[in-house]
Amino acid sequence: MSFFLLDTLPSPEEIKELVPMSENLKRIKEERDTEIRKVFTGESSKFLVVIGPCSADNEDSVLEYVNRLAKLQDKVADRLILIPRIYTNKPRTTGMGYKGFIHQPDPEAKPDLKAGILAMRKMHIHAIEQSGLTAADEMLYPENWSYVDDFLSYVAIGARSVENQQHRLTVSGMDNPAGMKNPTSGALSVMLNSCIAAQHSHTFIYRGAEYRTSGNPLTHTILRGATNKHGNDLPNYHFEDLELLLRLYNETTLQYPAVLVDTNHSNSGKQYAQQPRIAKEVLNSRRYDPRISLLVKGLMIESYLEPGCQRIGDKNHVYGKSITDPCLGWDESERLIYDIAALC
Repeated sequence: MSFFLLDTLPSPEEIKELVPMSENLKRIKEERDTEIRKVFTGESSKFLVVIGPCSADNEDSVLEYVNRLAKLQDKVADRLILIPRIYTNKPRTTGMGYKGFIHQPDPEAKPDLKAGILAMRKMHIHAIEQSGLTAADEMLYPENWSYVDDFLSYVAIGARSVENQQHRLTVSGMDNPAGMKNPTSGALSVMLNSCIAAQHSHTFIYRGAEYRTSGNPLTHTILRGATNKHGNDLPNYHFEDLELLLRLYNETTLQYPAVLVDTNHSNSGKQYAQQPRIAKEVLNSRRYDPRISLLVKGLMIESYLEPGCQRIGDKNHVYGKSITDPCLGWDESERLIYDIAALC
């Protein structure tokens, strides 16, 4: 046998008792959820900006970032809904390296999933307490949804997970908007098929029991660029790409056609400083064509307190600088948010 039991983990119910959501925080989340849902159903014309670190690696710096974001939210509330990225699960191309806060609440220590689940939950709840903003996270492990379902307002399914059956079926039982990224190959049909699956009801095994879901009509797409067989990045945020996605949506019976555009990853060729340019091109496409304006509901932007990235364990560690993909710094991010508001 090649599986070695290291520890048993507390149930979601036990974790929620240890780190509960207060009634006040539940009300904040309900209000935020309603506001965000209305963007996808077309009842609101506000634009979503899912923005924050590539990976949430340190509670203090993440909370500082989210508190700064909350002050900006007050200034752009008539046009934008800012959703902080508090990504505690980090998919890795080769499976190696830092896998996120849930694995290693201390990036320089050994993995500790029990401590990670508690630390992840505390960080998300502290963020709501301090800022009033509920966050987005990536669903790397479908079975972890029960640990976070009471405080997340947005869920992303990554490019390496989007074709996985368990991810699709788990999303079908969510009330939250869930974005399906195109796979690294770029195949838009895979992303759309994931949406079709998640918008329908299913019966399946989840956490040792049989469940039936009702389907999630708020499942939508995320364009993040692709990589060809030669390893070259292929962006898919241009007007022609958005027009193609709209045509493909029109060939389906999906409810609430919508897309968010990821301004980093293969769309920027991981050239993080290109994100403002990409964001503005997408917004200009919306202004040019009313159909594209209705389709594109928001942007995903990687941003932290300091620009660029650093390695775990660097001797001259910089507080608030990414330890995974490079991100925009705060000053650039603040300017970009104001620019997005002006173009919406």
